[in-house]
Amino acid sequence: MKHVFEARHRAKRELPGLLIPLRVREFRLLWTGMSSSLIGDGILLVAMAWQVYALSDAPAAMSVVGFALTLPQVATLLFGGVVSDRFDRRKIMLATDLVRGAVLTVLAVLSLTGVVQVWHIVALVAVYGAASGFFGPAFDGLVPTLVDEEELVQANALDQFVRPAALQMAGPSLGGVLIAVAGSGLAFAVDAVTFAISAACLLLMRTPAAASPAEAPEASVWEEFKAGMNYVRGNVWLWGTFVAATFAYLLFIGPTEVLLPLVIKHELHGTAGDLGLVLASGGIGAIAAALIVGQRGVPQEYMRFIYVTWTLATLAVAGYGLATASWQLAISCALVNGLEAAGTIAWATAKQRLVPEELMGRVSSVDWFISIALVPLSYAMAAPVATAIGVQNTLIGAGVLGAAVTLAFLYLPGMRSPKQLVVSS
Repeated sequence: MKHVFEARHRAKRELPGLLIPLRVREFRLLWTGMSSSLIGDGILLVAMAWQVYALSDAPAAMSVVGFALTLPQVATLLFGGVVSDRFDRRKIMLATDLVRGAVLTVLAVLSLTGVVQVWHIVALVAVYGAASGFFGPAFDGLVPTLVDEEELVQANALDQFVRPAALQMAGPSLGGVLIAVAGSGLAFAVDAVTFAISAACLLLMRTPAAASPAEAPEASVWEEFKAGMNYVRGNVWLWGTFVAATFAYLLFIGPTEVLLPLVIKHELHGTAGDLGLVLASGGIGAIAAALIVGQRGVPQEYMRFIYVTWTLATLAVAGYGLATASWQLAISCALVNGLEAAGTIAWATAKQRLVPEELMGRVSSVDWFISIALVPLSYAMAAPVATAIGVQNTLIGAGVLGAAVTLAFLYLPGMRSPKQLVVSS
């Protein structure tokens, strides 16, 4: 046993800080599968936007698709959190990957055969979004059971490293190439394959004992849900951050997702490849942030660090409205994503260290639910607001107002001194 202990710590010393969690087989498999599906998600960002604008050259169509994608996810999140605390999180994630892969396969067939319509996309992404509502809480609850507590910063930094690398660099760049070669249909098909790879990795994983309930819970679903909500309600640092994210996302998510492709296509006369490169620059910024935070760690006053980085990230959204060239969009995207990633690493680590493991799925689902509750409305409002005040003004206003709202929540009483409280029933 002594030799195993020494070998384990020798491996820690030999690996760079960011890579230490990869010595754990189950985390390696989770990371590999996640990397694959995130590349697919990056492809989808470009393929879906380009397909929708090819069918209906208006922001309203993209708003409807974004609404259909996010509303079902919001609707299933809270139930998904309770489910992830009651059952095997690995199997929940596997099921969601299979459902989303099937959705993309159907979408690929419709696009490749030339019969796809906007309503097809709306219906299919609604199913995709509903399945995603179960994935996030299960993933957030599984990670702390795979690595040691002292490695959580590195694990979260690695997560924030691979997300931009796959979601904003490799995925969008590959998506732009695939669309140029054979259209959005091929891009959807490749995305479906990435979910098959992720599902295979989950099948190879062994569920950790800490993440697998030994017996059926005695409490009802409703009682467990109330316990999770009571815990959140008793911690200002949790509910305050959830609400801050709600209003910030309302202000900038819809305008960014709906209007950025429009700016590139119509204002700057760019291509799908240009959109992919702009998104890829955001990935570079996030990767740089992940490397720095993963190596240096999180500052002691981490709530202040979280809010300052997120405030600056939101303010950088205004750069999308001020840009007159693609390279300026790229700089803004790098700032938005780099600063957001730095804050997210600290935020994920705070939750994993302070929230009891048996509540992690529910707290995570409440986080997701409250944070994105108004995102469907953000998508719905983006087009009419842009029509009323202009695309550039909408983006500038989203960044400035979103930053002001985010910073204001840092000054809630108790926000800067989080405490772990006892769960009340």
